[in-house]
Formats: sequence, C-alpha cells, structure tokens
Amino acid sequence: MRDLVIVFPSSSLITNPHHHHHNHRRRYATAPEHNRKTKYTSSLTKQLPSLSSANHLSNHFPDAVRWTPDGSVEYYADFASKLAEDGRIQDVALIAETLAAESGANAARFASMVDSDLLSKGIALNLRQGKVESVVYTLKRIEKVGIAPLDLVNDDSSVKLMRKQFRAMANSVQVEKAIDLMEILAGFRFKIKDLVDPFDVIKICVDISNPQLALRYACLLPHTEILLCRIILGFGKKGDMASVMTAYEACKQILDAPNMYIYRTMIDVCGLCGDYVKSRYIYEDLLKEDIKPNIYVMNSLMNVNSHDLGYTLKVYKNMQKLNVTADMTSYNILLKTCCLAGRVDLAQDIYKEAKRMESSGLLKLDAFTYCTIIKVFADAKMWKMALKVKEDMQSVGVTPNTHTWSSLISACANAGLVEQANHLFEEMLASGCEPNSQCFNILLHACVEACQYDRAFRLFQSWKGSSAKEALYADDIISKGGVFNPNKLNHHGPGSLVKSNSSPYIQASNRFFFKPTTATYNILLKACGTDYYRGKELMDEMKSLGLAPNQITWSTLIDICGGSGDVEGAVRILRTMHSDGTRPDVVAYTTAIKICAENKSLKLAFSLFEEMRRFQIKPNWVTYNTLLKARSKYGSLLEVRQCLAIYQDMRKAGYKPNDHFLKELIEEWCEGVIQENSQSQNKASDLEGTDFGRPVSLLIEKVASHLQERTSGHLAIDLQGLTKVEARLVVLAVLRMIKEDYTRGDVVKDDLVIILGTGEANTDSGKQEVAVKDALVKLLKDELSLVVLPAGQRRVLDITQDARFVDDADQNTEHTSENTKSIVGMSTTRRPAILERLMVTKASLHKWLQRKK
Repeated sequence: MRDLVIVFPSSSLITNPHHHHHNHRRRYATAPEHNRKTKYTSSLTKQLPSLSSANHLSNHFPDAVRWTPDGSVEYYADFASKLAEDGRIQDVALIAETLAAESGANAARFASMVDSDLLSKGIALNLRQGKVESVVYTLKRIEKVGIAPLDLVNDDSSVKLMRKQFRAMANSVQVEKAIDLMEILAGFRFKIKDLVDPFDVIKICVDISNPQLALRYACLLPHTEILLCRIILGFGKKGDMASVMTAYEACKQILDAPNMYIYRTMIDVCGLCGDYVKSRYIYEDLLKEDIKPNIYVMNSLMNVNSHDLGYTLKVYKNMQKLNVTADMTSYNILLKTCCLAGRVDLAQDIYKEAKRMESSGLLKLDAFTYCTIIKVFADAKMWKMALKVKEDMQSVGVTPNTHTWSSLISACANAGLVEQANHLFEEMLASGCEPNSQCFNILLHACVEACQYDRAFRLFQSWKGSSAKEALYADDIISKGGVFNPNKLNHHGPGSLVKSNSSPYIQASNRFFFKPTTATYNILLKACGTDYYRGKELMDEMKSLGLAPNQITWSTLIDICGGSGDVEGAVRILRTMHSDGTRPDVVAYTTAIKICAENKSLKLAFSLFEEMRRFQIKPNWVTYNTLLKARSKYGSLLEVRQCLAIYQDMRKAGYKPNDHFLKELIEEWCEGVIQENSQSQNKASDLEGTDFGRPVSLLIEKVASHLQERTSGHLAIDLQGLTKVEARLVVLAVLRMIKEDYTRGDVVKDDLVIILGTGEANTDSGKQEVAVKDALVKLLKDELSLVVLPAGQRRVLDITQDARFVDDADQNTEHTSENTKSIVGMSTTRRPAILERLMVTKASLHKWLQRKK
C-alpha cells in the first residue's frame, strides 16, 4: 500500500509516532429496516452529495500532504486523535475516508485505534461553538469506517448542547435543515424525541404549509400515527384541505394497518373545512375495504353530517347493522340533528329510546342530552315539555348546568312568558348555578319581544350596579307598584336576600354581577323605538366599556333614526359605519333603503342600491322587494326600466318576486298612453279573466325585453304566444316608450311592425292570434286613432324591406291589400315560415305624437 505522510505546519501537532492511544472500540453496523415507514422516508429524503475522500484530502492539505511509503495506521490514528482534541473533527473524517478508500482493513484498524475520548471532546467543542450541522455530517462520515457515532454523543452535556441548538433551529426558518440532520441522527438510533417537542415541529411545518416535511419528521419518531393525526388536524384547522389529503394518502403508505384514530380525525377535519361530502367518501371507502368502523368514527361521521337528517339516520341504521353499539354521544348527536331539522316528534322518540336504555342500565343520560332535548322544545315554543324534561333530569340526580337553565329560560321567553322566564332565573340562582351573559340577554330579549321596554331597561340598570338577586327583587317590587329600598332588605346570613315581609326570596352564597356584551346592547337598542338620542347614548356607553358595535348594532341604530323620519340621519349613520371600521352588510343597506322608500326618497334608495352593488354586497329578498314596492305608480320610462332591471336581477339571483304587484304598476303606466290622449278608459283588467292561471312573470319579461333596449332603424313588437291582455300591455308599453323618447328629441324613423304569430286559422293558436289581432286593431284604431294596415301573410323577410310596400305620403289600404294578395299567390316549391303581422304606419305615429293632450 501507499502510506500517507503528513508534514505538520505547526510544532504543536508533532507527536511521537510510537506512542499510541489504543482505545479499542466496538464496530458499529446495523442492518437497515425494510418496512413501509423507512421506504416512505427514504423517498422523501434528499440525497446528500457523495464525497471523494482522497481528492478532498489532497485539496484540504495541498501543502501538508504527500504520499510516502513509510506511514502506518497507528500513526494516522494517533494524529487523528490530536486533530480531534483540537476540534478539527472534519479533518479526522477526511483521514478516515482516505484510509477507507485504500483498504477496508486499514479503515477498521484505524477505527479501533482512534481515541474515542478525544474524539468525543472534539465533538463537544464543536457543539459548544454552535456547529451542530458540522458535527452531524462528520458523524455520518466516520460511521462509514466503523466508528459508532452514538458512543461519541451519549453523554448528558453533548445531548443538552444538541437539544439547545435543534430547538433554536426548529423555531426558525431552519426547520427543514433541522429535520435533515435529525434524519441522519435517526440512522444512528439516536433518540430524536429528546431533541425537540414533536408537536412544535409539526406546528411549524403546518404554518409554512409543507406537509411533506411534516410527514418526513413524523416517520422518524415512535407513535407515528399520533403525529400523523396532529398533522391532519393542524392543516384542517388552517383550512388547507389539499395538504390534509396529501397527509391522508401518505398515511395509507406509511401505516401497515388501518388506523381508526386517523379515519376519525379525517372525518372531523372534513367537518372543520365544511367538506361533508368528502367525509362520506372516506366512510364508503372503509366499507368497500371491509373495514368495520368503530363507534368513534361513526359518531364523528354523524356529527359532521348533522345538518342532513336523512343521512345521519342512515348512518345510525347502518351502525346497528354492523353491530356497533351506540353510546351516549350517538344519542346526543341524533338529538342535535333533530334540533337542527326542527323535528320535535323524532327527537321525542329518540329521547324515549335513550331513557329506556338508561332504565336498563345500558346508558347514563348526561346534562348535554337533557340540554339538547330542552332546546328542541324551546325552539318549538313547547315550554311545558321543556319543564317536564327538567323534572326528569332532577329525578335521576342530574344537576342542570348553565346551558340547561339558559335553554329553559329561552323556552319560556320564546313563548312570550316573561314572568315564567323570570321565575326560572330565580330558581337558577337559588340552585347556586352562576348565570352567564346569555341568561341575562335572554331575559332582556323576552321583555323586548313582549314590548315591556321599560322593564328591560329597569332590569339592565339594576344588574349593572348590584347582584342579580337584588336586581330581580327590585324588578319584582317595582313591577307591583312598590318602591325598592335596598336598606330595608333583611339579611339572614351571608348572601341571604329576603323580602320586606321577612319571607325568604333567594338564598345563595354568591353574588352574580352582570357583564353586558355587544348582544346586550343590541337587544336594548331595539327597545329604544324611535328615540335616536337614547340609542346613541347606549352606543356611547358600550364603547366606553370597550365593546365594539357590530353590524347589528349599526343597523338597529339606522332603523331607530329612520323611524323618526330622519332619512339624512339614517344615511349618515350608514356612512359612519365605514369610517368606524365596520363594513356595512346587506342588512344595513336594506334598512337604509327601506327608510328612504318609506319617506319617498326613491332616488336616494336606488342610489344606495347601486352603491351596495359597487361594494359587491349581494342584495337579499327583502332588498329587492323593498325597491319593487317603493313606487305606487311609475312616472317615466326611466323608472320602469329601473324597476324592470331590479326585477330581472332578482329572478337571476334565485328569488321569487311579487309578479302581480309589478304587473299592476306596469299596467297603470301603460294605460297612461290612453289616458293622455283623452280616449276610452278601457283597462286591460277588463280582459283579465281570459288570462287566469298564466304566470305573470312571462308578461313582465316580455315587457322588459322591449323596454330595456332602445330600438334603432326599425320598430318591431313580437307578440307570439301572448294573450289579449298581455299583447295589449306590451304594445302600450312600447308606445309609451316611443312617446317619452319623442319628447327627448328621438324621431320615429320607420313603421311599427307587430308580429302576431304563424298559427293556422283552424288551430287553437290561430284562433288566439285572431282574437289578439282584433283586440289590437280596436286598441290602435278606435282608442288611439292610429292607422293600422293588415300586412297579411308574408315570407320572413327583413323588416326594412316590408316598408317599401307602403307610401307614407299617400296610405292606400286597398293598394296594399292587392300587393299582399299578389305576394301570397306566388308559387314556390318550398313554403318558408310565414308570419301574421300588423303595421302601424310611420305617418300616423308622427300625427299621434304631435297630437295635443
């Protein structure tokens, strides 16, 4: 072999070549684990660049290394030990790699002769200098020649130093580098979980949206499935469903067997992200693979799909087929589903079934069960049934909690029973249960709904300065016409409270002080009626308490201001919302629009509507309906077009407009053509009976199609398929549009063509066209004195060509009829589509427009 001779640049490195530190060390070799976990990890790990040892050595010591035939392994081992003592562990690795490249036997001898204590000291020195990355890569290099890395860093001081540096890396942008290094250490069987908190690393990976990195780290630790669940849940809370699915698919590769905990977590995350459909796919995949879900998976699936009563019941029945025993959580979820669906009858059946199982000793109903069924009855205003449930729970020793009492009070409040709600509140205090803000708000809401506004304010003022018990007592005295004097209260022990006749009122050991919320002030604002200044004082008070007004607060204040007829003030409050940092919603705008409409400020109402559209705030049904009903009549074509545009927009948004109301307004506007000419006052309503049962929206859409776009070049009205009433309204609408355009300077440039249809005279459609034709001729000739020419049956030609058959200067009906007959008599091998039409001449339209009213 060729020996390596190193010329030392410093005398401090000169040692006696015959003095060796023989520290015999065990050879370190482990067989790689061939399982799914390591295979997945290796596929994600980046390949590190390989090192050419000999080349690196010669490059590292260009002036200090030369090859001579008189070197020995003992000499190199001694020299490497001295290098390690000085902290030059990378040089040690370089020497080891060079020897290994020459001979495997020499490398083994070198590994057994290097002083492990000096090497450990060198590694500790590098760790103290913060060179953990250098240490890890050096350990990897010397491990190849048989030096066991784990023996060099197993002391407490080295582990503490590594832990400190890894935690610093994991809490910064270097988390990926930290995981790279931990993957190397994991190959040495180093305890990775001792370096950093695994959940902290997972959280950082979630924050930087790197699911692959999180998965690589999870595979390094025991109990991988727990970390995988944490990864899925972390991305789920973030709403990153793509990363969730990446982690879920990786779980199938990493884990050897299905894990119910992961399936349950996936279903819960689908609920967090609002993707309930995907939760069903996961469940179906389990069934297809003949995997029996456990009760926790089934409960999670029902909970995520609790908005769908049918599907939840289907899962429950399937649970029974799979012999999965329902627990109390299952029944609670079923009751919750019935509550959301408003199915009181089904909730009662489930409640009875749960009670039957409790009597058999199979279940134990908890407070949540009773609270849920009480809420079902409360929402249905079945307050007696709710109180019966309270008796049931107390009979079996279940103490009502704050949520239970809130639901009971709400049941009476929803039914308008203010006194009963107050009585339950007193009973709650007597039981020692501390009320929350929701309980107080429910009582206030009950007073407001019952129009007991003074009582609501009285309770609120009492609660602010005293205990809840004293406030209720004061309200009781005042409501009975008495005067409350706290000095007359007799105290029979700490916290006791009695009436002036010394009979016990409420005995409890605690004082409950009221903490108002934004919802509290929103309720009180509704009790202000039209008193804007009182409402403004409430808003100022809530701000002084650090409570921020929300959109409901502002909308209610707008309504209060508008109730007094102050339109400008209401709109000013709407503008103040913007400056205050609260973005107005559809309710705020609709409230302001409603105030403008009620006070006949229609121009302002429509401008607010356009403003909310500019801010991309979608109108709701109330917004559209308010605008459509804002007018009692139309004064101009612009107003008609404005409302027709809103009508069409409302239908496109999926809302059903009030067709009959709009039809009556349009009819009145159209009939104005006749009234302005002082002719017959016949109304379209006289013919209303002929259109019974037809959808009004078709007529309005037809009117809209003619009025929304201005005609140019020629005028044409398509009445195909319309009845007499509908045809009359459409024609009058177009004539009124022509008249209003004429007043603005638009001149009629062509005849008005009215297309009736293509039906034969002996068919139903043909008979309807004849009736429509007769009605229109009567309208145009008799009522409006217009010249109407029967255009006869003609081929479908361009309308501008039809005008050539008529001389505006000298209208001759007979001549026109002859021309018509000659055209009809033309023979042709193919009969094109023909149309029945009428023509109102341009000359008569001019005379009609110039006629004085």
